Amino acid sequence: MPNLPRKHLFDLPEGVIYLDGNSLGPLPRGVAERLESCARDEWGKMLIRGWNEAHWMDQPARVGNRIGLLIGAPEGSVVLGDTLSIKLYQALASALEMRPDRKVILSDKGNFPTDLYMADGLIRSLARGHELRTPAPEDVADAITEEVAVVMLTQVDYRTGRMHDFEAITRKAHALGAVMIWDLAHSAGAVPVDMAANGAEFAVGCTYKYLNGGPGAPAFIYVRPDIAETVRPALSGWLGHEAPFAFDLDYRPGRAVERMRVGTPPVLQMTALEEALKLWDGLTMTEVRKRSVELSELFIREVEARCPELTLLSPRDPEARGSQVSFGFAESYAVVQALIARGVIGDFRAPDAMRFGFTPLYLDEADVTRAAEILGEVMAQRAWDTPAFKARGRVT
Repeated sequence: MPNLPRKHLFDLPEGVIYLDGNSLGPLPRGVAERLESCARDEWGKMLIRGWNEAHWMDQPARVGNRIGLLIGAPEGSVVLGDTLSIKLYQALASALEMRPDRKVILSDKGNFPTDLYMADGLIRSLARGHELRTPAPEDVADAITEEVAVVMLTQVDYRTGRMHDFEAITRKAHALGAVMIWDLAHSAGAVPVDMAANGAEFAVGCTYKYLNGGPGAPAFIYVRPDIAETVRPALSGWLGHEAPFAFDLDYRPGRAVERMRVGTPPVLQMTALEEALKLWDGLTMTEVRKRSVELSELFIREVEARCPELTLLSPRDPEARGSQVSFGFAESYAVVQALIARGVIGDFRAPDAMRFGFTPLYLDEADVTRAAEILGEVMAQRAWDTPAFKARGRVT
């Protein structure tokens, strides 16, 4: 039996083709039952003893090691907890301290807004003359100079799927003395990543997309092992302390990446994620990537044959994009709503992008072809051109 797809391991609604796993992964089978067990048998019966008897306190590192296998990170270099915004803030603050004589944070104008917001907020708080530069994504490599303290990039663009050159940019950043931070929000579980080989100092990412941890699933942070004992965590939370239950009044950073823990781990969310990660047993990122490229290439061919009015926003070269495809159209929001009404779930990103994620764990060629057929019908019939589909919800 081939490794992919693994549809039987997901609880997907009947009649739905789900092309939005790049925004929220679907519910894996077994997660609901594991959550019920955690709530009833651990929280309910063990009460506070669950921190020791159910090993809740060890979850951030234990689950971090599972994620480490998917991003090429050594054991003990990834820890879970908090949100992606917080983990990015931690990485960026620590990175700036590593280069006290430099004042430039380099990102790109296509980066996910929260990354730029966090950088801007940190700059304002520090009030030490730092600046954030955001050239066009294709100009980032040329913008790395000896002024740059930190290069902070998301590997896969959230709107178009365009991928930065993971190795080349890190090499140039290091050659010019900058610290490298990668945001792997659209990479982890989607494209092969080898943090150990790459050499970047930090990486962060979320777990509710391709890793199927559920809404609000905790984020992760990777710290390169050789610097993990020396970086200072800007958010000195009690669970990042060397001995949290000594209740010292003075902060002493914990061992290695453990110092990047902040507050109490979200046990229920982390339990859901830990169960969901079992889906990856027996899989390699190489085979996942191969299938995702095949599916996305099929989708592009089928859509372009049926929908000449749509414009491909993603790179045409599959090696230059992640595991999503975006098309542009003036009424993209309404088109996506019309698709959802017909059982094909994608999503919209302003100003004009309709996004489709290709997750070979639960998608096959028949799903992709049928989704393209339905999109063709929506466009040919102008099914999107109704007031109901143009009325925007709070979440788009």
